[in-house]
Amino acid sequence: MTYTLISVSSVTYAMKSKTVLNNLGHYCEIERQEKNSRTGCGYLIRIKDDPSVIVPILERNGIRVRERKTVER
Repeated sequence: MTYTLISVSSVTYAMKSKTVLNNLGHYCEIERQEKNSRTGCGYLIRIKDDPSVIVPILERNGIRVRERKTVER
């Protein structure tokens, strides 16, 4: 299964992201980012949908995306 991790700066932005995406019918989960990450503390939004659709939605709602990474499990 392939999914994308989108990094945001705080738990507040992670919760706002989840609310915005869920209201638009996009499922996501919130995860705590590892402390040893090069971007420091933060939170991740895990999505299955196409990130080229999701990232603009977040940015239009004032949520800055720090980075994104595609992962396969």
